[in-house]
Amino acid sequence: MSIAYWTVLAMIFMPFVLAGMSKSAGGYDNAQPREWLARLSGWQQRAYWAELNTFEAFPAFAAAVIIAHQLEAHQVGIDALALGFFALRVGYASAYVANRPGWRSWLWIGGFICVVGLFVLAALTGV
Repeated sequence: MSIAYWTVLAMIFMPFVLAGMSKSAGGYDNAQPREWLARLSGWQQRAYWAELNTFEAFPAFAAAVIIAHQLEAHQVGIDALALGFFALRVGYASAYVANRPGWRSWLWIGGFICVVGLFVLAALTGV
């Protein structure tokens, strides 16, 4: 399995790490989770928001990695962009939880560029 595929697996777990952070104060109400989550504040609320954004970012990343592999793009390039995306998303989540909106935006843009880069790398294969 390629490094890029391992990063897809790692990205599957990232929202659950963030969910654990958002619920770390205790008192989670499994009977009414949405109401409980709506009452979060501070860094735990931001961890929840980072969790949601990670779920949103995952499909495009996974698709880009799979498409790049299927079209047999340069493996080193695929791996580098996938590792870059993963590192930027870890930074993004950290910046989100730490309430660093400027850093968060730049890290999000970097991750987006990595996903676009994977599609471009795939598109240029064999050209």
